Formats: sequence, structure tokens, C-alpha cells
Amino acid sequence: MTIHDLTLAELRARLDNRELSAVEVTNAYLERIAATNPDLNSFITVCNETAIVEAQAADQALAAGEVAPLTGLPIAVKDIFNTAGLRTTCASRILENYVSPYDATAIARIKAQKAVIVGKLNMDEFAMGSSNENSAFGAVRNPWNLEHVPGGSSGGSAASIAAHQAAAALGTDTGGSVRQPAAHCSVVGLKPTYGRVSRYGVVAYASSLDQVGPVTRDVRDSALLLQAIAGYDSADSTSVDTPVPDYQANLTGDLRGMKIGLPKEYFIEGLDDDVRKAITDAAATYKALGAEIIEVSLPHTAYAVACYYLIATAEASSNLARYDGVRYGLRDENAEKLIDMYMQSRAAGFGTEVKRRIMLGTYALSSGYYDAYYIKAQKVRTLIRQDFLDVFEKVDTLLTPVAPTPAFALGEKTDDPLQMYLSDIYTIPVNLAGTCAMSLPCGFSAKGLPIGLQLIGKPFDEATMLRTAHAFEQATEWHKRTPKF
Repeated sequence: MTIHDLTLAELRARLDNRELSAVEVTNAYLERIAATNPDLNSFITVCNETAIVEAQAADQALAAGEVAPLTGLPIAVKDIFNTAGLRTTCASRILENYVSPYDATAIARIKAQKAVIVGKLNMDEFAMGSSNENSAFGAVRNPWNLEHVPGGSSGGSAASIAAHQAAAALGTDTGGSVRQPAAHCSVVGLKPTYGRVSRYGVVAYASSLDQVGPVTRDVRDSALLLQAIAGYDSADSTSVDTPVPDYQANLTGDLRGMKIGLPKEYFIEGLDDDVRKAITDAAATYKALGAEIIEVSLPHTAYAVACYYLIATAEASSNLARYDGVRYGLRDENAEKLIDMYMQSRAAGFGTEVKRRIMLGTYALSSGYYDAYYIKAQKVRTLIRQDFLDVFEKVDTLLTPVAPTPAFALGEKTDDPLQMYLSDIYTIPVNLAGTCAMSLPCGFSAKGLPIGLQLIGKPFDEATMLRTAHAFEQATEWHKRTPKF
């Protein structure tokens, strides 16, 4: 087993035993990135020099006995996190040369533990997409099949972990952007409860929906990374001051008395047969582990996609108004008038999908349509959230598909935005409700493409969700498969 095949927990043990140094580990991953990134295109920026400096500092801390859970561990981060001294592009031409003067809180927290940041990961531009084909830096490819998408918007995060280019990654999830690519790449992706992890320093797409989450090889690593980034932050007005439990201590494997709900609205026409079978088999595994499987109903699920694409685009329209060519980012130097500078800078800097969502959101917020669309969507959102709260009176967690199909081919849905949007039909309701959810491997299609299951937990009950996920993982072998890449 090579260095880059080890999980975070395994690397932690070998670093602590001085079997490996942080510099050795970092070099192994940088070499792996150099060898594989030309095919995958998962990284926008590789931190060859700064990563070694951080690894040397980690080795000094290890020698001094100053060891934190992430000390010396190589982590890659989605290029939507502000990172001091490094480019933060959001995979957009409008921020192509932007270098942040500060770190996002999540970045500051992993740096405080002396983790090593090996690079910034490719993504759909401004996190708007389900396939990672919307990046100004080119599409990311799925390591299981290079002709297929890795999912989005955190496609680079999922692909990099599946291909062992980093030991773990950070992504963001606005409508499934951690969970859906994790499912398509056969890794673990977790979307915490809204307010559990600080959004400060994360470039905003839709502020009431965005959430930071870990992408890892297994559930224990997910618990370890979530532990490092979770917790109250006074710099984020939406951060919730609630205790953070010891997530790893909850990974007992004991599911006796657990009640798991299967929402009937998630098993409808359009669900791929291979996906349906994988989720049905997963439910049988849970039953064998001692959990009680109960059919439940989330009656407003059918309205989630329409509701999401009104609220998310409205917030995007507002958030992206700041990219006007005045303060930072791309500026069209040929404009003769101020209004021309605004229009020409944004026309040149934003990609097609971002422009589409800005226009949708601006329309929904415009005079005469605000009440009919945006306000109506917010009312529907309340109903969707109440559906989850009602169901959680009866069950401990929910089991659903992550996506209706396995990863689709590159270019298959780029000309049909509505079909692309429907890729997130099972993940979007969680963001609208503000609760937690995660994806973990549960099978493969007949064509050899990964399938993931989604667990949805009660608000701020990531501990129970992780325990449920870990029990399934320990009872199956799906997470041990790796692409021949």
C-alpha cells in the first residue's frame, strides 16, 4: 500500500509513530497530483511550494509533541474558499487572478491544526452546476470513467479523493454539491446542518443555502474533518452557537432501536433501476444490522426543485452584483462609459450558466414578480422544512438515493438545463430544510459506475447520522473499491 492509499486516520497513526514524515507524505501526494491531474483536471492551483513549507512546519510540531488531529495531513480545498496568498478563482474568469488577503474560517481552522493544503480544486463556476462542466478552467473528469462527469459543483473535490490526489478535501453544498459528486465518485460527502460550520470567507452563491462540508474516503475521516471545522464563529451571523459533540466517539456500529425512514416520494418514476436496487439492498443491510425500516412521506418534495431555483438564483443575483469591474476581479479596459464597464466586464467574466441564473434571479426579484415567485418560494420552503421536522418525530434518520442516475456522460445534459437541474432532485430538499445529510458508497451500476446512498439526519444531529453511515460502511465493502486510475 502506497502513502496516497492511506486514509486520514491511517496517516495520523503513521505520522504519530514517526513511520512517516509530513514532508514525505506531502511529496507523495504532489507527485500523485502531477501524474494524474492532466487527465482529471481536478486542480486549478497546485501548492507545490507552500505545501512543502507547511509540511516542514508540521514536522517541527510533531517533533515537539504538539500534535493536533490534522497535523501534517494533506488536504485539498474547493476553489471557493478564500485562502491568504493563494488564488481564489471560483472557477470563473472574473476572478481568474484574484488573490485573497485572508483565510476563510474553515481554512483558518485546518491551518491552526497544521494541516497541509496541497491545492485549490476545480468546480462549477461560482458553485453553479451539477456536472463540473461549467468551469472556466475546463471540465473535471470522473476517475471511474474519464468520459463521464464527476458531478458538481464540488466535482474536483470528489474526483481528487477518489483518485487519491489528496487524503481529504473541503467542498461546499448549496443544493447537493458535496453529496452528488461524492456519490458519482464513490467517496463520502457530508453536508452539515446550516449554521454548524462557518461560511465566513466562503464566496457566496446562495447565502441561505450554502454550507461547507468534508469529502473523504470513509466515514471515520469525515467525522475527523468535520470535528476540525465545526463550531460557532462570531464572524458569521448565521453560525449557530451549539455544542459540537465528539463525532468519532459515536462511531459504535450499534444500530439497535434505530428507526430509518424511506420517503415514498423519493422512489418514483425516473429513478434508475440500478440505483433503486442499490438503495433497496442498503435498506436490507440496515434491517439486518438491527434497524427498523419505516416508509414515511415528505409530501412537498415535488415542489423542491422549482422552489430551489427561485430562491438560489435570487440570492445569486444579489451576491454576484459585487463583481462589477470596480473593486476587484476582471475589468474591461476598453469601456468608454461606466455602464459599459459594468456590462462588458460581466459579459466577459461570467460563463453561460452563471448568466442564466443571474437573469432568472433578477427576474424573480423584479417589481411585479417578487410576491408571485420569490415570496411564494419562501412559503413553500417553510412547508418543505416542516415535512422533515414532522418525519423526524417518527424516525432517527432517512435513507434515500443521492441522484436519480449514476454519473452521466460528458456533454450529455449541457444543452438541456432542466434535465441538468433534475440531477439534484433528491439533494435539494435538504438544503431548503437546512438539516444535515451525507452520501456514502453503496454499489455500482451495470456499467461499473458508482452509486451512493443518502442519509438525512435531524438538525444538528450529525453524530447519529455518522453512526448510521459508519455501521453500513463496516458491514459492506463498497468503500474499499478504488478506480484503476
